Amino acid sequence: MEARIRPMTMEDYDRVYALWTSIRGFGIRSIDDSREGTEHFLLRNPGTSMVAETEGCLVGSVLCGHDGRTGYFYHVCVDEAYRRRGIGKRMAAEAMRALREQQINKVSLIAFKHNEIGNQFWHGFGWTQRTDANCFDFDLNEENITRCHR
Repeated sequence: MEARIRPMTMEDYDRVYALWTSIRGFGIRSIDDSREGTEHFLLRNPGTSMVAETEGCLVGSVLCGHDGRTGYFYHVCVDEAYRRRGIGKRMAAEAMRALREQQINKVSLIAFKHNEIGNQFWHGFGWTQRTDANCFDFDLNEENITRCHR
């Protein structure tokens, strides 16, 4: 049976979070990936995140949003038992269509260097790996913000 791809809602959160935590090497952030953090993300980016279901089971998800210029994919994953069936590609394509409907013309993602399966997937799907830029993160908490401005 082919997986059904549809927009993610907060009703999906518990099953999506269970999928995230079942994936080896998956990076979970305590605040951003919490129920409240995910709800904030979905409210800010309605209709762009996708889930895949088959036979009543949630088997894939992609968080997708944008900043008004560029779309971003986060937490793209498919349950190991359902991989190599085109589910990831179909979810990504539906998320990209949702971005295009919102007049977003580019999408980016970050894949961990040690994520061989993910990196092979994106290369095989025609994505370009950037080598001209560095990616930086900064945790926004009061201690870091204060230290940054001393």
